[in-house]
Amino acid sequence: MRKTKNKKVVCAMSGGVDSSVAAYLLKEQGYDVIGVFMRFWAPDEVPGMPFCAFENLCCSADARQAAEKTANKLKIPFHVLDLRDFFKKTIVSYFIDEYMSGRTPNPCVLCGQKIKFGVLFQKALKIFEADFLATGHYVRVAQDQRPKIKDPKYKLLKGKDENKDQSYFLYTASQEVLKHFLFPLGDYKKEEVRRIAKENGLPSSTRKESQEICFVPFGDYKEFLKTQVSEKKFKAGKVLDTEGREIGTHSGLAFYTIGQRRGIQLRQGYAGQVGTNRPPLYVVGIDAKENVLIVGEERELYKKELVAKNLNWISGKTPKAGEKVKAKIRYNMKEQEAVIYSQNNQLKVVFKNPQRAITPGQSVVLYATSPRLRGTSKDDEVLGGGIIEKTL
Repeated sequence: MRKTKNKKVVCAMSGGVDSSVAAYLLKEQGYDVIGVFMRFWAPDEVPGMPFCAFENLCCSADARQAAEKTANKLKIPFHVLDLRDFFKKTIVSYFIDEYMSGRTPNPCVLCGQKIKFGVLFQKALKIFEADFLATGHYVRVAQDQRPKIKDPKYKLLKGKDENKDQSYFLYTASQEVLKHFLFPLGDYKKEEVRRIAKENGLPSSTRKESQEICFVPFGDYKEFLKTQVSEKKFKAGKVLDTEGREIGTHSGLAFYTIGQRRGIQLRQGYAGQVGTNRPPLYVVGIDAKENVLIVGEERELYKKELVAKNLNWISGKTPKAGEKVKAKIRYNMKEQEAVIYSQNNQLKVVFKNPQRAITPGQSVVLYATSPRLRGTSKDDEVLGGGIIEKTL
């Protein structure tokens, strides 16, 4: 149990119910809480943009007002950090570059690494001279207190609410970060958080939450790309089947992702078109070098092996070759049994069963197969992960 008396904590407040309740719980626990609202870049000043009135969902005027009202209700200081330039250069540019390179980005993972664990973490400790930084994520942090452990490590654990667990997005955490990070909601379920907000009259108690990418208007990433990238850079190319036969054309690889079925432009007589008995076709590969889109039947989406790069191990140590783990290749899926091999900063993951639509650019996140802390389940601990490079 971490000491709370006279300990200062910066709590990231978005105006939503989760971060509001996080701030409330911290104050109830005796922390000296400072509320911080982050202002991110939004595409609201683009000439001719069809949705130019859009505000970043994480930092709209309404969100800021709700966050400030909550801070006033809790009688805690409230500050606004302008991170628009950093967010644009670091998160939005990455998002655009990945799609233009034929990969499917995961901006929420990068935001965790560069914003929460990066610039916000540094400002919390240096500018606000805080002891801790806190967010409203549904995850837990614990320290290994087994008596035989000489150098007890901090562990990142899944949140107790299986439906809200957000550990997938935070696998880039380090020991230094976890030492100073608090996740007050880790032991709560969403309905409990809503109840706490309502019972204590927090302004955010009835606010809806969004599952969209915060800076992409209405979740339409294709239209967003068109407003940010010159039309000349979207190059048309061939659509090939897995036998190498040309069966159609595409309008730009950035508009496709592995597993996609809709929007594939095929020649007459292919892929479930009216009057044919051909099975539907899906995007099974993207060859950015040759500007080629590869399509195949659904069974061809299933693969057992992948290679990942840009690895992070939360303990600071690379797991042994052949270690059994649980792994997931997207947020909204159940962990799957796998074996891992790491060499030269690359990770090979071999699944017990084939997985559907393993997508380059997304993250593979690994969980321990046996409990290493008292009171935890076998797959609660996040070992780390990396960015998927390719399938084998």
